[in-house]
Amino acid sequence: MEADGAPAGVASALMDSLIAASARALAGGDALGALKRVALRDDPPALALRGIAMAQLGEHPRARELLRRAARAFGAHEELARARCIVAEAEVAMAMRDLGGTPRALAAAAATLEAHDDFANARQARLIAARRLLLLGRLDEAAAALALLDGQALSPPLAAVAELTAAELALRSLRIGPARASLARAHEAAGRARVPALAAEVAEALAALDRPAARRLFPGGEQALQLDEVADLLASDALVVDACRRSVGAGDAWRPLARRPVLFALARALAEAWPGDVERETLIAYAFNTRHPDETLRARLRVEIGRLRALVAAEAGIEATARGFALKPRDGREVVLLAPPIDGEQGALVALLSDGAAWSTSALALALDASQRTVQRALAELEAEGRVRAIGRARAQRWLAPPLAGFTTILLLPSSLPIA
Repeated sequence: MEADGAPAGVASALMDSLIAASARALAGGDALGALKRVALRDDPPALALRGIAMAQLGEHPRARELLRRAARAFGAHEELARARCIVAEAEVAMAMRDLGGTPRALAAAAATLEAHDDFANARQARLIAARRLLLLGRLDEAAAALALLDGQALSPPLAAVAELTAAELALRSLRIGPARASLARAHEAAGRARVPALAAEVAEALAALDRPAARRLFPGGEQALQLDEVADLLASDALVVDACRRSVGAGDAWRPLARRPVLFALARALAEAWPGDVERETLIAYAFNTRHPDETLRARLRVEIGRLRALVAAEAGIEATARGFALKPRDGREVVLLAPPIDGEQGALVALLSDGAAWSTSALALALDASQRTVQRALAELEAEGRVRAIGRARAQRWLAPPLAGFTTILLLPSSLPIA
């Protein structure tokens, strides 16, 4: 049997040579060249190569479709090729900020790859899983997933991405020394990888260490703080009200208040006025969002102050004054109020969007541990202010925001805490 005048064996060899040439072009970063060689073919290897090429060109929806078709088209006896397609699709999903898929398929693909001694792709699968958990703010799980790669030989590009992931994990926990060490290793690996985009990402992460990360508010003024200065403050004996991550504490004793917005609003108002007091009417306006206090709200204020007093009893008292209430730290402690580097209630949402990727509402809700309705309301407010924009419609709608210049948003990124 012949195809286009050529014997079947010759045609098959020509097709296989095209697959090999396309793969070489992809490895060399020539996505267009790779695509030209297999653009009209629908056999499973060609579909996979077309998908990877489309991903390199930034056509992520089309890339995912092609990779899914390739995974389905590979037969039951081709589980290794199918596993590679699943890993490639997971990488595309990360780029699309599609975080809603189940991690089981990726874990199964990694196990298949390891069973077939394809350790390079297996390690890439493990790294994708760790990065997904990091985006979702599940820091302990991300650290455990990343630890699976410890001591394993990684290619320069994978080593750079792994060290970048480790650096962000360290920064989210304000471990500045380990973060700098990871970034130094990422810089060295990116240099060996010779991938400009990767080198630029490492350079941006290094620059973020020297930008303001928070503001320390004083009566009548403020001071910009870098990450290492924030870490020093949080490790000190001072009573810190942290408006970046909505928590209160001193030293090693920290109490998250992201799920208790009334208590946090009261703590912030009292810290902002320290060493003075705050009028009851002002506290009611802060905590209950009303300028018309009545006896019911005054009674509720007393209840909430009692709850806050019990919460911080080890570090401070809250005393009633003629006008209202005042924070009285114990043992001569200082009171420090940390505020985000940007104003507004939606700092975590803006911080996620500032990475330059197009996020869906559902992915943002997953990352923020919030309902989609809450996220939609917040996005509508930000869109009205011109701080975010939508592209696409309905299920294809995605949200973008311009990069935030001049400061780092690492303290605003979620770590299993919801937005306000």
